[in-house]
Amino acid sequence: MNADPDQRAWALMQRFVEAQNRRGELAEALGFRLGGGRGKILLQLRDGPATLGQLARSNGVDAPYATLIVDKLAAHGLVERRPHPDDRRRKLVALTAAGHDAIATADAILLRPPPAISNLPAADLGQLTRLLARLLEADATEPEAPTSSAPAAPTPGSGGRRAGAPAGGGGAGRKPGR
Repeated sequence: MNADPDQRAWALMQRFVEAQNRRGELAEALGFRLGGGRGKILLQLRDGPATLGQLARSNGVDAPYATLIVDKLAAHGLVERRPHPDDRRRKLVALTAAGHDAIATADAILLRPPPAISNLPAADLGQLTRLLARLLEADATEPEAPTSSAPAAPTPGSGGRRAGAPAGGGGAGRKPGR
């Protein structure tokens, strides 16, 4: 591979994370898949109820698509719609007890470190943690790169997906925000 060092590092990170894919284990534990934005919205609601408009904006989808996602979560008993205390025309989407349980199950599965990380010597683990924290800090302060209407070339190790496209096709059918 004749990639630049930054491309190589990125490709290696992608390969490692993809190799730890636990979507199947999570689907088996929950009895259904959390794709199509359902998992992201479910986990967002752990911070408290939100309106459909807030969920749509924070996920870059339009309101009808956010409604479809919430409907699917509600069909599984994970969320419920409640009256908004300040505006009876709006509804708040909130987790149910089953939604809180699903998040606890997801956390137990998704946050379990793989053996390759658990077996690192303490000094290496500390260095990895510091590097990842620096990357997250830099990413939070970096202005967003302009997006092009043309699909980006696949990144090394991405299996042909567009750069930034969700792994496993989880974004299929996703509608852009307006």
